[in-house]
Amino acid sequence: MIATLIGIAVLGQRYSPLLLPKTDASGVAEAGCDLQRQACTATLPDGSRLQLSITPRPIAFLQPLRVEVALGGIEARKVEVDFSGETMNMGYNRGQLAAAGGGLYVGEASLPVCVSGSMTWVATVVVETDRQRIAVPYRFVVGR
Repeated sequence: MIATLIGIAVLGQRYSPLLLPKTDASGVAEAGCDLQRQACTATLPDGSRLQLSITPRPIAFLQPLRVEVALGGIEARKVEVDFSGETMNMGYNRGQLAAAGGGLYVGEASLPVCVSGSMTWVATVVVETDRQRIAVPYRFVVGR
């Protein structure tokens, strides 16, 4: 029994960064921006910029979504977007975006259906550079 608990603790410690990525810095999204209407920009700690766009709009459940992240003034090794329910665990939903050149990263995603009919989502863009991991959370509502 104790060996099992120790084994679970070791596995949890080893794989927890997959569910809760460790970051070195956080960016701040511009106040009042609504991803349901437009792309939203954030300023990163070093002054560089990050823009997130999710289309088609309005963003809906169970629909293929195109996710674009445009970076200005920063070089990334990897860009991921993690979608999580703000008040309800909706499971692991993170995808890596592909570099498309010129600081643009693109990918596809879809949001699972929420039984309550409406959900506030947090799309956290995780940018990994040679020196740090930066996270920028964006909040939006689906299913109003």
